[in-house]
Amino acid sequence: MKIITKAKNLEVTGEMQVFIDKKLASLKKFISVLKEDTPEKGKTLAEVFVEVERETEHHRKGQIFSCQLDVRLPGRRLVVKSNSDDLNKAIVDARKEMEREIKKYKVKNIEKNRRIQRKSRKEIYGSN
Repeated sequence: MKIITKAKNLEVTGEMQVFIDKKLASLKKFISVLKEDTPEKGKTLAEVFVEVERETEHHRKGQIFSCQLDVRLPGRRLVVKSNSDDLNKAIVDARKEMEREIKKYKVKNIEKNRRIQRKSRKEIYGSN
């Protein structure tokens, strides 16, 4: 899994980059199950694009931060955005939402394979 970070209206420090890498590393265990689907052995399975920004014009007072995660999986692109008054909280919220999206993606793939197997079994053995 490859993590690419981009920032708007703020600077990505080394400490912030370490925090982002640490929090998003937990997504790897959900994505690594899908390795069998990759056609090319040398290519990484997923690329995670992280965009953190400080929104300048917002309806609330104070600094508002947003974090957008863009994960590209085989045959699918998952995008999640989270807003918060704390950058770390926005990153954690986006990671939790992305975890739910990846789980939904996996369930759909598993169910698709099961439907195909059921259909082929009915064709072979009849409609019993």
